[in-house]
Amino acid sequence: MVMGTVTSITVVSDSETRAKTAIGNAFKEMERLEGLLNYFCDYSEVTMINKNAGIEPVVVSGETLEVIERAIYVSKKTDGSFDITMGPVISLWDFRNGVIPDGEVIKEKLRLVGYENIIINREESTVFLKKSGVEINLGGIAKGFAADKAVDALKNHGIAAGLASVGGDIRAFGIRPGGEPWRIGIENPRPTSVRDRIIAVVDVSDMAISTSGDYHRFFIKNDRRYHHLIDPRTGFPACGLQSVTVIARYGVFTDAFATAIFILGLQKGMDVLSELEFDGVMVDKHGEIHITEGVKEKIEFMDGG
Repeated sequence: MVMGTVTSITVVSDSETRAKTAIGNAFKEMERLEGLLNYFCDYSEVTMINKNAGIEPVVVSGETLEVIERAIYVSKKTDGSFDITMGPVISLWDFRNGVIPDGEVIKEKLRLVGYENIIINREESTVFLKKSGVEINLGGIAKGFAADKAVDALKNHGIAAGLASVGGDIRAFGIRPGGEPWRIGIENPRPTSVRDRIIAVVDVSDMAISTSGDYHRFFIKNDRRYHHLIDPRTGFPACGLQSVTVIARYGVFTDAFATAIFILGLQKGMDVLSELEFDGVMVDKHGEIHITEGVKEKIEFMDGG
C-alpha cells in the first residue's frame, strides 16, 4: 500500500538480486513522495501549503513544485475540468453512506475552488494559495506522478523493462520477455459477470495508461448514479461517460487527463486528446466505446469487436 492504494512493480531482469534491489528502491522513492504529497499527513508539504493559505508562501521540494506545475498545466488545457483545489467541495460528498450535500453549501465551497489561486515562484521554490480556506489535494495526479518516479528509479538501477502500477495508474517501459509489448486490460464499467470484467486489452510500450470511471466510488439514489468525479463548475458528479482511459508518455498526465476528460465529456475530450496527440478509449453513458485513431492497431476487444 502506497498513497492509499495497492501498488505493484514488475521488472524484467537477468539478475534476481538486481531486480529486488531496484524494486526496493522504487518503493522507497514512492514512499518518500507520499510523505511530501499526502493531503492527510499533518507534516507533508501539501499540508504546510494548505495551512498557510492566505498567509505566506511555503518553500517546497522540487518534486512538489513539479507535480503542482503539471496539475496547473492540465487545468489550463481542459478549461479547469481538472482542479487540485476541489478538496473543499469533494469533502462534502459521502459516497460510503450515500449522502448528497446541500446545494447551497456546495455553492459556498465552490467559491474556494480555482487553480488560479495557486501562485508558484520557481526561483524561490515556493507555493502560495492566495485565499484563506483554499486547499490543494493531489489525489488526482500524484499516483501517476509516483509511477513515473518509480520507473526512473528502476532505470537508474539498470532495469531495462518493467511496470509500475499505482492504484491502476500504470507506467510501462521496455518490452516483455519474448519481445512483446506489455498488455494492459481496461475494465468494463458495467460488468454483468466475472467473465466480462475486462472490455479490451491494449498493447503498451514506453507509455503510461490510466483510467477514470464512475464505478469505483459511487452510490445510486432515485435511479441516478452519484460518483466521485466532481465537475468543478457545478460541484456535482459529471455525467455523459462511464469511463475514460488515456494513453500517453507519462503517468502524471494520463492520471490527471483521464479525470479531466471524463468531466469534459466525449466530444471536448476527444478534441483535447487530438490536440495533445494522446490516445484514449472512452465508454459513453450508453456503453458505446469510442477510441482515438492511434490506438486502433494496439487494442483488442474482448468480444472480438
